[in-house]
Amino acid sequence: MEHSFKPLQNDLLLRAAWGQVVERPPMWVMRQAGRYLPEYHEAKGNRDFFACCRDPEVASTLTLQPVERFAGLLDAAIIFSDILVIPQAMGMEVEMVDKKGPHFPNPLKSPTDGQYQQVLKREVNVKKGLKYVYDAITLTREKLAGRVPLIGFCGAPWTLFCYMVEGGGTKLFAQSKTWIYRYPNESKSLLSKIADICVDHLALQVQAGAQMVMVFDSWAGELGPSSFKEFSEPYLSLISEKLPAKLESLGLDIVPMTVFPKGAWYALDSVCNLGYNVVGMDWLQDPEAAVKIRGSRSVVFQGNADPGVLYGTKEAITKAVERMVRGFWVDKKGWIANLGHGITPGVDPDNLKHFFNEVHRLTRS
Repeated sequence: MEHSFKPLQNDLLLRAAWGQVVERPPMWVMRQAGRYLPEYHEAKGNRDFFACCRDPEVASTLTLQPVERFAGLLDAAIIFSDILVIPQAMGMEVEMVDKKGPHFPNPLKSPTDGQYQQVLKREVNVKKGLKYVYDAITLTREKLAGRVPLIGFCGAPWTLFCYMVEGGGTKLFAQSKTWIYRYPNESKSLLSKIADICVDHLALQVQAGAQMVMVFDSWAGELGPSSFKEFSEPYLSLISEKLPAKLESLGLDIVPMTVFPKGAWYALDSVCNLGYNVVGMDWLQDPEAAVKIRGSRSVVFQGNADPGVLYGTKEAITKAVERMVRGFWVDKKGWIANLGHGITPGVDPDNLKHFFNEVHRLTRS
């Protein structure tokens, strides 16, 4: 389907993501459309979280809220959705429990539990099952009217796998570890299937109007170096290899791709070789050390202030920005300013505004 969107007025993020020299680092933050904004609660009303995701009008309204509040400071919108729409499309039930988070009433228990084979063999039609996501993206692009680019995203195979076998968030990852160390082949079959669905989902988001895509591996840091290389990296690589060909098959232009392996600081060198344009990093990475590891490779970094600094003073926020600028902002390229994870509830939006203003001030030519 051909869409006719208004021309992009601010393409700073896309130019930076392609590795070009830019006038200043672009900025946005993960979870920028969320609970810290009073207008979010107004628009959400009494709706369930996933009900908001499934209503294109509500999802687009929530997506645009930070763009409107921080007009002139933000260089991107990211669609209001969730990484767990993929397990839902795979036939698994997922609920969002208030003050607890996502919950799978019937997680995958073992390769012999019956459900595993059903999930593995299921023909997943994301175009039909996740149509609401694509409708929300198209509607949001129309409402943005070219103000800033729109980012689409998915969860990484390893992270989605963890949720599917744990049944929700966890501190121990006991089921995930049981699966990969007791049923490694069955785990890899499922990871591979998830990766292929991720490719389809990302491609359809681009077709709907997303101008950049991101893969969130939120639980990457729960794997050690060797396990990350075996159970996460190959599937992240599969996505970066297959997505450009999928886009070309749909007659679409290739878009920049970001990977965010949270907590996997030890894998930065190899992650820079996975074929992504941008590597997102959390606050466990030292900016200057990360730039040394990257070397001459044309990978762009995204991050990485501790989201918790936004609970602090304006002076603390300024210091955090100074450290990022000193480490990442080299030769006017190679950095997208962001937090090292999603913004957390209870943050004063004015502190986030100060963060944005300081990035502007400290990188001004």
